[in-house]
Amino acid sequence: MLDVGDAQPTDFTRDLIRWSETLAAIARTGMGFTQSLYERERYEEVLKVASDIKSSADDALEIRREQDHFVQEWMESIGEGVPGYVTPKVAIGCIVGNDEGKILLVQRKDSGVWLYPTGWADVGYSPAEVAMKEVEEETGIHAEPLQLLGVVDGMRMGFSRFGMYMLLFHMKAVGGTLSGHPLETADVGWFGPHELPTPTAGAQWWGNMAFEAINGTIRPATFDAPREELWRGIPED
Repeated sequence: MLDVGDAQPTDFTRDLIRWSETLAAIARTGMGFTQSLYERERYEEVLKVASDIKSSADDALEIRREQDHFVQEWMESIGEGVPGYVTPKVAIGCIVGNDEGKILLVQRKDSGVWLYPTGWADVGYSPAEVAMKEVEEETGIHAEPLQLLGVVDGMRMGFSRFGMYMLLFHMKAVGGTLSGHPLETADVGWFGPHELPTPTAGAQWWGNMAFEAINGTIRPATFDAPREELWRGIPED
């Protein structure tokens, strides 16, 4: 199951997080390929700058972590060669509908937040296979994938503080018995468009798209449009 944080960063805080993770990714990728001790030292300095930026963003979210925490975390994830090339993590989201036009939601045991089934992509499975597996594991429902609804940048949407892409699938329930995962879920259930429980994470952006798909609408997969300024963000008017 994918962790969904409660804190929703402001646009500026979101930029700080993105800049810090971008700098850290560049530095870690460089350290994974370089054979030069001098270059490695410079990349370590970049990591320290990135940690200062991310610490400032956490302060804005009232999360207290020291700069050294981020440097150590980033350093421990460095590989060599291709494994050292830092890329976003991949998550799978599952919009599952039934014949009554309702959506399948799970309530996280740790936070109490409701959301559609989600999980990290597993090596050895296709994205659609991960979707089927996650739904069955978290809810007991067997579902088949019908279409890819979209690809979402988690950092840009503000629900991830590290690089993460989510592939969002529309699926149809075809069997199984509703039964939540005993360790990951507090509850599971089917909900109509006007029955969503509180709190349901992110329904303002995925709700309409989800129920349109459940009711038979087929559209091209969505994606985040490129920013006018890729690095600095959208300029103010």
